[in-house]
Amino acid sequence: MASPERNKKILLEMVKQPSNDHCADCGAPEPDWASYKLGVFVCVNCSGTHRDLPAISRIKSIRLDFWDDSLVEFMKTRGNAAANAFYEKCVPPFYYRPQEKDCVVLKDQWIRAKYERREFTGESSSLQQGYSSGLYEGILWKKGKDNKQFLKRRFLLSETDFTLRYFTKEDSKKPKAVISMKDLNAVFQPEKIGHAHGLQISYLEEERTRNLFVYHDNSQLVPLITRSSIKEGYMEKTGPTQWEPFKKRWFILNLTDRKLSYFKSSLDALELGAVFIGTEGHGYSVREGQPKGSRSGRWRFGVTLETPDRQFVFLCDQEQDQREWIEAFKLVISEPMLPQHYNTEANMRRMKK
Repeated sequence: MASPERNKKILLEMVKQPSNDHCADCGAPEPDWASYKLGVFVCVNCSGTHRDLPAISRIKSIRLDFWDDSLVEFMKTRGNAAANAFYEKCVPPFYYRPQEKDCVVLKDQWIRAKYERREFTGESSSLQQGYSSGLYEGILWKKGKDNKQFLKRRFLLSETDFTLRYFTKEDSKKPKAVISMKDLNAVFQPEKIGHAHGLQISYLEEERTRNLFVYHDNSQLVPLITRSSIKEGYMEKTGPTQWEPFKKRWFILNLTDRKLSYFKSSLDALELGAVFIGTEGHGYSVREGQPKGSRSGRWRFGVTLETPDRQFVFLCDQEQDQREWIEAFKLVISEPMLPQHYNTEANMRRMKK
């Protein structure tokens, strides 16, 4: 007869082992759930997708559910390291692996590709040929630049020259745009776009940020291009003298290029401007509040960003927003600058002269 307490103790010891102490799918620490068909330990968020795949995975709580001896013995022969060595054997280097803080949609696609379609085991020669070809194609619905209509567009990701192209016609050979992946940032935006699989793709076009708003029905292209921004939302912004009227703008802060871009609204295609954010050693800092004597706006919670060239003043609607923006700025400032960041800083300064 199975001993619930003994089996629970064994599972709790197993989940402390290296590789088992983090979710097999997103890396979240201290997973409390396990798939007794796959032999992996997963977090509560990833366990939801596993429950939707009953033919592939069966989930139990390692703390609350009853475990038969046979299931515990099976878990002892598997574990996250062994399972991932098989299911992630041939993950392409450019394929984005979701992290703990990523959205459910991205995790869901990763888990289905990993276990349901077994895309990375090396068993399917056609799948591996598709990945190894260096080209990956998918259909996304893209919002028009000057209207709200979404139109079907063909996107092509090339690992050879590390670019993303999109075409206005499915059979067209001439792309509408060729986007360098090193200048690209993509993040899920279901609420902003009004679709569960809404995606915002941002990239540089003549040193200005350009946004594409797309959604997909079930595109496997999305995990290949997805990245993340640190923080975005509305703030009020004044001008260089700090006596210009405050204007409400949509801001996006990105750690990859250390840029704070701002737009008239959340769905604008082209940025109005951008601020480079360096390190404290290079003269950048952030603090709560606004300078004395500066003009007031509709919102009350100030954020002052110091740069070598100018002092920027922003106002937030809520104190929580103020705290989040300050923490986000501090995170960027604390990160060391890479060689490409010095080029970005120099280019942005040159454009403002």
